[in-house]
Amino acid sequence: MTQDELKQAVAQAAADYVAEHAAAGSIIGVGTGSTANFFIDALAPLKSKYKGAVASSEATRQRLEAHGITVFDLNDVDNIPVYVDGADEIDAGLNMIKGGGAALTREKIVAAVATTFVCIADGSKLVDTMGKFPLPVEVIPMASAYVARELAKLGGTPVLRAGCVTDNGNLIIDVKGLSITDPKGLEAQINQITGVVTNGLFAMRPANVLLLGTSEGVKTIV
Repeated sequence: MTQDELKQAVAQAAADYVAEHAAAGSIIGVGTGSTANFFIDALAPLKSKYKGAVASSEATRQRLEAHGITVFDLNDVDNIPVYVDGADEIDAGLNMIKGGGAALTREKIVAAVATTFVCIADGSKLVDTMGKFPLPVEVIPMASAYVARELAKLGGTPVLRAGCVTDNGNLIIDVKGLSITDPKGLEAQINQITGVVTNGLFAMRPANVLLLGTSEGVKTIV
């Protein structure tokens, strides 16, 4: 199977999961990225069952609305039973690196509200130790040089992502060369750097379920 076929398979599995676990009239949380886009397409035939969705980015909002799915502001939503999103890396503890699409802050906020976080990924994203994928850090623009200096002290190489401005008007620094053996500790440490909005480690709020696309089919890992 090609990578896109694996992504389509896990996206359909996620739509089936939502159909089983989210009550009629629910509002579904939807992530950002290529795998999340496949999920949106798989969710579209079921849209009459749900009240609508909360989007983690402007790109996701546009794709949902193009399918005729009502998009709600998170401030108007009290409960999200299921949030579905991809990952750039995920480990056996279901800790993740996210933010390759620069939507990490909004993704983290939606995940915080959701009862169940379902990660959808192809098998290449499952790793023993995270860090081969550069860790994204969203920063306030005026603090970017200072934050980069502080991030360098952690042992990685910080690189300002060229031409990238987030939906929140901020910048992204990608930290290369990390070997992340304590995801929760590193997530907290980076978030304490003044000028950091948040970082792409999802360890204090990891996934609850991983739907992993493999050549043998979709595996469910909890």
